[in-house]
Amino acid sequence: MAVYTSCITSTLQPYVPSTENPWNEERVRHAFRRIGYDANKSTISNALSLAPDVFIDQLIDASLNAPHWPTPTWAEFTNDDYNNLGFDFDEQTQANQVELMIALVDQMQTVGLKSRLIMFWSNHFVTRLEDYYVSNHLYEYYNTLEIHALGNFQDFVRAIGTTGAMLVFLNGVENTSYSPNENYARELYELFTLGVDNGYTQNDIVETSKALTGYNHRVNWTYPINFDNSTFNETDKTIFGQTGNWGYDDVIDILFQEKAPLIAQHICKKLYKYFVSPTVNEDIVAAMANSFVLDFNIENVLRILFKSDHFFDQKSIGTQIKSPYDMTISYLKVTNFSLSPDFYQGMIYYNGVLGQNMFEPVDVAGWQSDRDWINSSTLGGRWEILQWFIWHTWNSYNEELRTLAVESSNNSNDPYVVTKTIIDRFMPLELFSIEDYQAATDVFKHDLPENYYENQIWNLQWDSVPYQVVLLLIHLIKFPEFQLK
Repeated sequence: MAVYTSCITSTLQPYVPSTENPWNEERVRHAFRRIGYDANKSTISNALSLAPDVFIDQLIDASLNAPHWPTPTWAEFTNDDYNNLGFDFDEQTQANQVELMIALVDQMQTVGLKSRLIMFWSNHFVTRLEDYYVSNHLYEYYNTLEIHALGNFQDFVRAIGTTGAMLVFLNGVENTSYSPNENYARELYELFTLGVDNGYTQNDIVETSKALTGYNHRVNWTYPINFDNSTFNETDKTIFGQTGNWGYDDVIDILFQEKAPLIAQHICKKLYKYFVSPTVNEDIVAAMANSFVLDFNIENVLRILFKSDHFFDQKSIGTQIKSPYDMTISYLKVTNFSLSPDFYQGMIYYNGVLGQNMFEPVDVAGWQSDRDWINSSTLGGRWEILQWFIWHTWNSYNEELRTLAVESSNNSNDPYVVTKTIIDRFMPLELFSIEDYQAATDVFKHDLPENYYENQIWNLQWDSVPYQVVLLLIHLIKFPEFQLK
């Protein structure tokens, strides 16, 4: 699969459309794919009428102003609550988890940036659902991601470390003055804030782990985890050169006082790789970090990046490989096809089969993304799952396939135009050659006599059209370019 990997050299200066870099459908779709999860034709047309900076502000503001997912009735339930209500704990726990996952998938469809950031931060502040497997911990963790996704990063770091999910996953619940556990202290620096071997020592980890003791009290494994002063290490600790009887909040304060530039650099590099390109422009990351370090406001640094010449550079388009959720949600948003009530649950399962099991990253370092999403097994799986999507529409919402062709081509009766306009809605860039489009057109024509097309007898109202669109969709999902964003 050909992916452009050269470094993008344009700057963080605001993008101003020009003859060389026009404000066009290609760039609008690029922004929707990276910031949200793509868009349908009417949404793209509306965006084209806006100035680029206004368009970006609207995308970000939509997520800032979107209501939070309502607190579920089970948000604080323990095993005792389920027993008292007569519910089976395992069955109800699974149902709760599916409910939350479907809510996040729904957000992907409606407020793309917030849901994308929830997925990003869940892959940064990694926990694994299978390790704690309690609905109240999952909700607390998810709610923390949602609240802080576009907020202050220091507040985010402070909040995430005392969630039940994190305390169990990285063994904070086992970290006491009598039996220290260094796991969370190490990952706090190595993965969450500074980066591997960057600005901390083993002694800093040891001393920090002492300051993080005390979060050990709970009735049983399904209950919230609370601070217990009797298991807190009361001795003086020296962290990054500062000595005192430090506790949890002191650790976060000292970390951001002493290491702010390194934190900003580490986080901005991850944001760059996630939203722009796997090939990092260090100068751009440094410029982002210089802004981020001023207030650690995630929203502000993303506005700078998304409005930049760099983000809209032609070389940034089509440089990333779609994650399973990128691929499936993008397909749904482009087509705007209707879905049966149980469809999301099936999609969540299949995305897990493809390697992106929501709230279950592969390890503490998370999914590595980009090229790691594709191998000989997952590529065939991607085709099979999308064919399931396509046949779902054929079997349940047949006429919507025709609607896709009519809307894409403005009701053209030229099979080449219909084919090309449909393909271009799914691809970040045009196909490599006219021959590629012509081969796809031959697939779309199906087995109808050629003279029907030559004499313009055929049109998009023919009974055969929905099936012709099915054949084209099955063909186009196998293009290498379809896997790019």
